[in-house]
Amino acid sequence: MELRVTGDGPATPFLSARDRFETEHEVALPVTVEIREDPDERTLVGHYDDHHRLVMSQQAATSVMAPELAIHEFAHMARYEEEHPSHTMETKEALFLALAGRSVEQRKLAHCYQIANHMKDIYADDLTLAVSPADKLVSFMESSLAAAVADRPVERPGDWTRLTSAADPEITVVNAAFALALLERHDAIADDHRLYDLARAAASDAPGVSLSAFKRAFRSLDADPDESDYRKALVDVTREYVLESGEPAVAD
Repeated sequence: MELRVTGDGPATPFLSARDRFETEHEVALPVTVEIREDPDERTLVGHYDDHHRLVMSQQAATSVMAPELAIHEFAHMARYEEEHPSHTMETKEALFLALAGRSVEQRKLAHCYQIANHMKDIYADDLTLAVSPADKLVSFMESSLAAAVADRPVERPGDWTRLTSAADPEITVVNAAFALALLERHDAIADDHRLYDLARAAASDAPGVSLSAFKRAFRSLDADPDESDYRKALVDVTREYVLESGEPAVAD
């Protein structure tokens, strides 16, 4: 992999990530990493005809998770190059099929895109976890889910007004299902791990969303689907979320 790191940040995490990734996988096109000072900069990957571009904040690039984050993004690049349907299919196309004839609020539509991203991440991390231990990922998922469960909406006494948005209970259940499914898919979590307790707590806050159904859907994704199979899987999981969580149909 031809790798170039630009911006004010270390190259070492990306170089070590490349070396680990290339023990099992390959990215053929050159990769440019842009490290940006803004701590709120989202980690983004762009795919082009002649290269890939990875944008990461300086904060992320200097964190203990930096090599694992880089490996994860290299995995997305590899999936794109192999034309895996999870990385080449237009998400909008599948969502149109899934939601035709329904009126869906913007919040739920954003969640549907997040669910599609979870499916892409599962296929990327099928590669990631072949070269990277799961320990840091497990800890990250545990802390993220714990924060979301703690931040769920609660009734405030009197005239108190919350100044920041709370975690959405419905998508938190889906996020929990994704975490468990990914880790179970790679035998990377013990049966008594705290993530299961957190997932059950999340599910109790949104009884209209089935933790078990989403975990099963994510965990059972075919490792090598064709475009039709992948489209069907994405349509099915989208409908599961929109229909089971109570989105009304369009009136005739």
